[in-house]
Amino acid sequence: MPVTTPYAYKGRDAAGKIVKGRVDASSEAAVASRLRTMGLSPVSITEAAEGTGLNREIRLSTGSGVKLKELAVMSRQMATMISSGLSLLRTLNIIAEQNGNKKFQAVLADVRDQVESGVAVSDAMRRHAQVFPPLMVNMVRAGETGGFLDGALEAVAENFEKEVKLRSAIKSAMTYPVIVLCMTVIGVAAMLLFVVPIFEKMFTGLGKELPLPTMILVHLSHAMVFVVPVVAVLGIVFALWWPRHKNDEAVRRRLDPFKLRMPIFGSLLKRIAIARFSRNFSNMISAGVPILQALRIVGETSGNWVLQQALVEVAEGVRQGESIASPLSRQTVFPPMVTQMVAVGEDAGSLETMLDKIADFYEQEVEATTEQLTSLIEPVMIAFLGVVIGGMVVALYLPIFGIASAVGG
Repeated sequence: MPVTTPYAYKGRDAAGKIVKGRVDASSEAAVASRLRTMGLSPVSITEAAEGTGLNREIRLSTGSGVKLKELAVMSRQMATMISSGLSLLRTLNIIAEQNGNKKFQAVLADVRDQVESGVAVSDAMRRHAQVFPPLMVNMVRAGETGGFLDGALEAVAENFEKEVKLRSAIKSAMTYPVIVLCMTVIGVAAMLLFVVPIFEKMFTGLGKELPLPTMILVHLSHAMVFVVPVVAVLGIVFALWWPRHKNDEAVRRRLDPFKLRMPIFGSLLKRIAIARFSRNFSNMISAGVPILQALRIVGETSGNWVLQQALVEVAEGVRQGESIASPLSRQTVFPPMVTQMVAVGEDAGSLETMLDKIADFYEQEVEATTEQLTSLIEPVMIAFLGVVIGGMVVALYLPIFGIASAVGG
């Protein structure tokens, strides 16, 4: 295999714009030849030092700092450019240059360089597995194999856009109650740490026995001196531990079943998982991904361990010669409507269409549920805040009311 050297280049495109980049090649002449195949006129070609510049940026940035929305935009841009007749290398070059996220830009530049050296774009993406999810990599591979890469990228873009919309709906429903809950916790902690001690000193001088609610507040105030540091330390430890271990098998095996059993929210999370499964499965089948491989990938991207394990058993049933609907019906996590529509889709030869309809139905259900939760949670949280803070205020003033009654009597 010939020895290659990293070269930094500047080239001018058909519009006269200067394009910069880096490529590994055996000589400057080889770099110039590659630039011409990319539609660029060489301006300057210089040898780049190893371990610096773009290489270092890729190593530092790969796998982090890339949002799903950015992947959706990138997929749609690639689909549009390729369908317009631009070469894959030219498309990747333009997208890498125009991307505003420096970390993502470095990853895209590396993908472009790998494609330029003869690697398939799906394989180049797979090397950045923390940036490009398996769903995207496999659909791109199917598009490359079947000669419809632009269509596969369009499907990826639509899938990610719907996922972003779904996540936004969930966040909008949860933002208000989380903010109110945080305000309640902060307000209670502040009163116990700063307000209750002042009243306690005042009550000590009265020489009378305090009412039970007031005594409870005083004891809680004393305990907060020790509780707050412990909670703060545990919170910091959890914040450091959770991002690293939230996807561990042991954690998901215990947490995800509990999520589905939660009142109100369990039903919502189940609908989200089914909508995600249906949409991803439909897109992978339409892209030509083999059924068994598609079942494995959509299980991993469903977002819930229970559903993932159910799909492992479905895949085993399909491997043994069953239809998809048959083992699917044995999994309690899937409602009868889902299995019936899948069975109809298989019989009619329109499984992708049926899966799309299932996804549309459950996405609408999620939107309706989140709107209902928002309208329900707002008054409940306001009442909760009023009861907690108001109850503490009343408890603090009970001794004063008792003194006033004794004086009046």
